[in-house]
Amino acid sequence: MLGPDDFRGTWQVSRVIADAASGTQSLFAGIAEFSEQGTDQLAYREQGQMTLPDGTTLAATRGYQWTFSKDRVWVGFEEGQPFHDFSPQGHEDGTEHLCINDLYRVRYDFAAFPVWSATYRVTGPRKDYNLRSLYHRG
Repeated sequence: MLGPDDFRGTWQVSRVIADAASGTQSLFAGIAEFSEQGTDQLAYREQGQMTLPDGTTLAATRGYQWTFSKDRVWVGFEEGQPFHDFSPQGHEDGTEHLCINDLYRVRYDFAAFPVWSATYRVTGPRKDYNLRSLYHRG
């Protein structure tokens, strides 16, 4: 079972966002940093460049809080609201998150750690996309 010490530090992150409705892809490349936030808690902060389907590039940032228990990781938004939780081992489905009418499903893959991924399937009235983030030590 992975714990805070396994994630702490800097990671390279690459992401593909595939929009099923339009058939287009956006790309993200950047750095993610897990830093000590408290006992068994890490702050996750990423920054990088998002490339939209038309070639436009934008600076992009995002942050979360990861709180570790004996066998779960609880992921929350920076503002404190819960997002999902998962067991940090092997291939693991996280809990679902409903944001108004949009449903977020996540699956983590730690089988080749320290290379790992998070894949989201997002559906809703105006959303239909897959998002896959791949992490490796930077």
